[in-house]
Parts: sequence; C-alpha cells; structure tokens
Amino acid sequence: MRTPLIALAIAAASLPLAACNPAGPKGIDGDLLTQEVSKAIGDPNTCVLIVEKGGGKVVWRYGDYSTCAVSMASCQGSAALNADGLAKLAAAGEVRTLSCDSEPDGASRVGWASGPITPSPGAKYGDLAYAAVMEGPTVLPGREIKVRLEAAFRRAGM
Repeated sequence: MRTPLIALAIAAASLPLAACNPAGPKGIDGDLLTQEVSKAIGDPNTCVLIVEKGGGKVVWRYGDYSTCAVSMASCQGSAALNADGLAKLAAAGEVRTLSCDSEPDGASRVGWASGPITPSPGAKYGDLAYAAVMEGPTVLPGREIKVRLEAAFRRAGM
C-alpha cells in the first residue's frame, strides 16, 4: 500500500517543476523537440537551452536545472562556465564548438556548442539561439553536438 502512495507523492511533487519548464518556441511541438534532441544527444549530463536572441529569455530547456547550472571547464583557459552563461553569450551572437578534459586525469570531458537557429520557412517564433553542454567520460566533441542538434531542430520543425 505504501508504494502507490509514495509514487503518487513523487508524481505530485514533480508537477510544479514540469510546469516551470518553458513550453518551447511558438508553433513548435515541445514534446517532439524533446524527443528529437534526446535521440540526437540525449544523456543525463546534457543541457540544451533555446533562447531569444538579444534578451536571452529561455524559451525551451532540455535537461534538469541542476545539470544546466553546474559550472565546468569552459575549454578557453582556466575559466568555468555553465549552460545558462553560454545561453547569454549565444543570445548575444556567440558561436562556440569546443571540447576539452574536465578532469585533470582525462577521466571526464566537456563539450560545448552554441549558435543561431536558422528558422524554417513560415516559422512563428522570433530570432532564436541555442546553447548546449555535455559532460562525462564519453562526451561528443562540440562540433558534433552542433551538427546533431541542428539536425534535431530541423526534424522537430524548426
């Protein structure tokens, strides 16, 4: 009897978190976008943010908030960066495809990708950009993250 009650409590507690995630760009099926990104680069240690160019407002998120907030090696000197920080840079026009070791012993790597989203004909959303980060022992290089994500965006109708 306890197991169903615990499951119900967990499900009820997660509803407010799901409601906090942005639905996605106007005119795009957020569930389809999630499926396509998941197939392309899905991993528990992946964060993808789609933001409005200029202001940086997040319109869609793949990955949980803690994954997106973790600071990791930026692959540019000794600086650290997180997905939210890269999203702000992407909104301002930065394009990035980098990867590097995130652990001194090389046991883990980090890959970064950001850039503009080229709208499909008839798109109902404004100018958007994306920021993505993956971290782990078998992470994709930044340029591969870019290629796979941009294809996933097209398959989702963007």
